[in-house]
Amino acid sequence: MHPFTYTRVSSTRDALAAGRRGGRYIAGGTTLVDLMREGVEHPATIVDISGLPLDEVRATERGGLRIGALVSMAQAAAHPKVRALFPVISQALELSASAQLRNMATIGGNIMQRTRCTYFRDVTAACNKRDPGSGCAARDGFNRTHAILGASTACVATHPSDVSVAFAALQAQVHLLGPDGERRLSFADFLLRPGTTPQREQALHPGELITAVEIPALPRPLASGYLKVRDRQSYEFALTSAAVALHVRGGIIREAKVAAGGVGTVPWKLPAVEDHLIGERPSDALWKAAAKKAADGARPLAHNRFKVELLQRTVERQLRTVGGHA
Repeated sequence: MHPFTYTRVSSTRDALAAGRRGGRYIAGGTTLVDLMREGVEHPATIVDISGLPLDEVRATERGGLRIGALVSMAQAAAHPKVRALFPVISQALELSASAQLRNMATIGGNIMQRTRCTYFRDVTAACNKRDPGSGCAARDGFNRTHAILGASTACVATHPSDVSVAFAALQAQVHLLGPDGERRLSFADFLLRPGTTPQREQALHPGELITAVEIPALPRPLASGYLKVRDRQSYEFALTSAAVALHVRGGIIREAKVAAGGVGTVPWKLPAVEDHLIGERPSDALWKAAAKKAADGARPLAHNRFKVELLQRTVERQLRTVGGHA
């Protein structure tokens, strides 16, 4: 591990000042510390923000939900408002990691976590995300777990966060605080596809701090849930996953929110699936037909062609689970 300077701050003003000087923010440290130990990351200054007052979960005036960036994964998953309004978030968090990690890791850190691509974490391998211009070893290497959606010639790594899939489905917004004041970004705009600059993963300005994630109000009743398919039952990243939220009134689907994980370079919203559902009556035939559209635009690699059908089956199963049988 490279030498670094550690500083702990107790106010957002001090945090922003340290960020302007090039400091890297850390709270739970469950991702950054690992990457520093492996030699992938070597920040000169670590800024501990764990003491900032950003650890509240509260309902918004319009019936949405605001989750502070420093709320732990465990706290968010167990919070009564989260479980009651958006169970898809609780389920995604509970399927994400061990209890020990969920107690430490924060919501802000979770959505900022970097890929689990083995080539990214192997400092001897070519990786444009870690070393821009060096190449992408995964494209011609063993790419079973890599992306079939949103990839580029520069990078085919998937985004690892489960709760980010739920946030993408629910069209959450990320609240930011920086040297130029406050701003908010849609979740779709916050996480960036690799394109020709895979090393830039979020649309953060230098020194900006995540303060909260807000889920907008959605029509009630809203049924939702998260399904994760992986090689083993526990402590494994998704091969495919699906976050689904449906508003059904009068026997008709009035609102549909669907996103997939484990298959895209970012959590992958599925508008074609959503459009196929809205205005229709729930049925097994509808779930199957809508799920067929989940892999539209997929570009599988040599070892992950199975993900096309697996994604369709995952989405179909979760639509049926949330929406019920005909």
